[in-house]
Amino acid sequence: MEIKVVHDPPKEELERMGVFNWPVWTKEVSEFPWTYDAEETCYFLEGRVLVTPDGGTPVEVGAGDLVTFPRGMSCTWKVIEPVRKHYNFA
Repeated sequence: MEIKVVHDPPKEELERMGVFNWPVWTKEVSEFPWTYDAEETCYFLEGRVLVTPDGGTPVEVGAGDLVTFPRGMSCTWKVIEPVRKHYNFA
């Protein structure tokens, strides 16, 4: 299962996807396990996170990144800098 990251996607693409109309999620510095029941696409407005899939390689994402997490993936989120992101579940 692969985490897909697009660094600094074009604003036109974000607008086409409707990203700025998606809900916003915030989280303080913390660490917690998470399992994705559905595919999630999110756009990070602020912050920095290290996401480690169970048995996989850690992926660092943060402000300006468009990220897609696959359905069924279990991982650990380590919030390094407080996060604010738009999100959408498929």
